[in-house]
Amino acid sequence: MDLELIPAPLRADGREGRGFVLDPSTTLAAAPGTGTTERWLRVTLGAAFGLSLAPGPEDAPGALVLRTDGSLAPEGYRLTTRPDGGVVLTGGSPAGVFRGAQTLRQLLGPGAFRRAPVGEAGAHGFGPVDIEDAPRFGWRGLMLDVARHFMPKDDVLRYLDLIAAHKLNVFHFHLSDDQGWRVEIKRYPRLTEVGAWRPRTKYGHRASELWDETPHGGYYTQDDIREIVAYAAARHIRVVPEIDIPGHSQAAISAYPELGNTDVVDTSALGVWDNWGVTPNVLAPTDHVLRFYEGVFEELLALFPPETSPFIHVGGDECPKDQWKQSPTAQARIKELGLADEDELQSWFIRHFDTWLTARGRRLIGWDEILEGGLAPGAAVSSWRGYAGGIAAAEAGHDVVMCPEQQVYLDHRQHGGPDEPMPIGYVRTLEDVYRFEPVPPTLSEEAAEHVLGAQANVWTEVMQNRSRVDYQVFPRLAAFAEVAWSALPAPDERDFAAFEHRMTTHYARLDALGVGYRPPSGPLPWQQRPGVLGRPIEGAPPNV
Repeated sequence: MDLELIPAPLRADGREGRGFVLDPSTTLAAAPGTGTTERWLRVTLGAAFGLSLAPGPEDAPGALVLRTDGSLAPEGYRLTTRPDGGVVLTGGSPAGVFRGAQTLRQLLGPGAFRRAPVGEAGAHGFGPVDIEDAPRFGWRGLMLDVARHFMPKDDVLRYLDLIAAHKLNVFHFHLSDDQGWRVEIKRYPRLTEVGAWRPRTKYGHRASELWDETPHGGYYTQDDIREIVAYAAARHIRVVPEIDIPGHSQAAISAYPELGNTDVVDTSALGVWDNWGVTPNVLAPTDHVLRFYEGVFEELLALFPPETSPFIHVGGDECPKDQWKQSPTAQARIKELGLADEDELQSWFIRHFDTWLTARGRRLIGWDEILEGGLAPGAAVSSWRGYAGGIAAAEAGHDVVMCPEQQVYLDHRQHGGPDEPMPIGYVRTLEDVYRFEPVPPTLSEEAAEHVLGAQANVWTEVMQNRSRVDYQVFPRLAAFAEVAWSALPAPDERDFAAFEHRMTTHYARLDALGVGYRPPSGPLPWQQRPGVLGRPIEGAPPNV
């Protein structure tokens, strides 16, 4: 039965009898444990259709009924129309009810995605159905980099709504990098007074000769973070905050120069970086740095409670070792600890925070470079440099989130044509993302159990605002969402033509939500950035 749903459900069948009609007489019966979905439905469907969805008994004719049933998978649900024209939405948990509500919204048509009624109030509905559904993976994430280009709080909340609409359940919040520090830490005010702002920004790829001379920056207050976390929790989305250490830390060093390798570089002369790539300025392996970041993480843990943020991301990627090789302090530390080299020094740094976080009931997760030099047993890995890191981690018994650059980096260009705005990296089309497989076939059955799921990553070096993020993320996030949720066949057996057909309806939903996606025919004139250099550079081999 083709209901044009994205992601595709496990099973969708027709039924005998009447379909569901949403009109002014429709009442909403919400059993205990379904309150987040009850409130969400009144806000979204109530606004879209101008209806009150008044409370009523379960047996009222035409009622919308919300229930939980522990026999279903935790995020699974069943949506069934009744002979009297009502509909029952049953979830395996409150999260399952909420996932089912996303399906209900899609069934009601693109108008259900608007913030106010279009035209005269009337009846909206769908035919008799019986849908059973549950996700393939427990980790279905989107990573949003707000360090390279700051995204205001309201835009973050909007992206949480877009994540929820696609049944994703993890928001990876990249809060610090060389180009900016984005979260208020009260004991270290200069992190935001100094580290949140840069005087100018490279426009385009780092090889571009263009600069945007407008100062750029911003940060989230602690109350902003609490609001974001609560907003995510109401949509059953876990938030994974990331503070990048020991590399990608120049913004922090510019605010507190003593964090850097002061014995080999004048860190007092460093500013927040205004370019892209990998800076050589990394944290020093000193006790002072450890205590400083323990203070950062203490405040962070208070902002991201364990029930919504069991994982804390520490980055760990792209940490050049040149300064450590030259630093007498770093070399003395290596000798003191009996380490073999600078890779093991980074491992010591990461292990310290793994122990520290574990003692406080959290789990450390980092990019796959944290495998270098050895990894603490309880740490998890975000595998970004292809599948190799994830395979090695899973075979060694570590949990893994698959997010390989070559498949699901949504900052990479969607087409090889010259009109793509600031083209970066590999060409990854909508179909390429649809054929992404999170579990490599070479993994042993035991190791495959360690694949928690998958994540799409959005790095914002060349995304200056919300419209640019929209263009890069959509429509490919819809394909990713189906890969992470639905029980799809092997990549080469997937019916992309059928998915494209369903996308025709989904584009109308995205239009109603105001998403500035890339049209199938290519970028619109105002989405192009003519004359701004990207990567690969003209004349270079493709996919460089």
